[in-house]
Amino acid sequence: MKRSRWILVLGILILIALGAGIFRARKSPAQSFREMPVQKGDLALTVLSTGTVQPENRLEIKSPIAGRVEQVLVREGQRVKKGQILAWMSSTERAAMLDAARSQGGDEVKRWEDMYRPAPVVAPIDGTIILRSIESGQTFTTSDAILVMSDRLTVKAQVDETDMAQVKLKQPAEIILDAYPGQKIPGKVVQIAFEATTVNNVTTYVVAVLPVKTPDFMRSGMTANVNILIESHHDVILAPTEAITQKNGESTLLIKGSDGQPIERTVHIGANDGKRTEIIDGLTLSDIVLAPALASAKPKAETNANPFAPPRIKGRPR
Repeated sequence: MKRSRWILVLGILILIALGAGIFRARKSPAQSFREMPVQKGDLALTVLSTGTVQPENRLEIKSPIAGRVEQVLVREGQRVKKGQILAWMSSTERAAMLDAARSQGGDEVKRWEDMYRPAPVVAPIDGTIILRSIESGQTFTTSDAILVMSDRLTVKAQVDETDMAQVKLKQPAEIILDAYPGQKIPGKVVQIAFEATTVNNVTTYVVAVLPVKTPDFMRSGMTANVNILIESHHDVILAPTEAITQKNGESTLLIKGSDGQPIERTVHIGANDGKRTEIIDGLTLSDIVLAPALASAKPKAETNANPFAPPRIKGRPR
């Protein structure tokens, strides 16, 4: 009797052990990997920010005297030189005299025009006319901005304070306007603000990026993305960053062995852009890097939207 009892207990223990082994096998499937070839190429580290196209210096041109516009010689978008005449103005007194002379005939008008010359409005700097708010015959006061000009257009980019240690003057940059996403405009950093701006507990600094050559389609007020080049590495061995792991203070990679099995190898890494990492030593172009396979999404079992609803029976409508 005792012997049969022990046999029964032993059988139960064996069944429990077998069940636990099957459960562990199902719970921990074998690790699978993706093969990723080693590449050689260029690695660029950049600081990404957004900004707005603005004139570096915006000048509102106002007349020192009130009066009337006789002739406007420039248009919006036109480049002008310092000292160039932009318009001719008549003072209020001259405009009144000319209007009175016109009632007496053309000779009287010419006599007053030769004797009382109009006043010129000249460009104070080299630049571009970005706003023309007057037309011939229009009256104005000394407080009216008759023309607005800028010396050159820059992109005022908002750079996070955590990236400021990497940004330096004269660093190359790339400007991409939202209105022209296919056009990449080369530029450089020309100014870094000394005072910060804090909005919603986020501190940023304004960095001015000047295009190397301003395109004709660039306009003040446009939104732009700016990539400031921090450093670049040319013709280096690159591996996917996701495949690199840290172990005991060292960087390691799994390499496909000659028998197809993964082999752990220690490597010396350099810079990375988030997706790719420079491998300084420990990897060759003939190696194949192994990265963990992406988990496949499993279809979810159908569930009732209402937990209190009766279970759905196949073939029978609700």
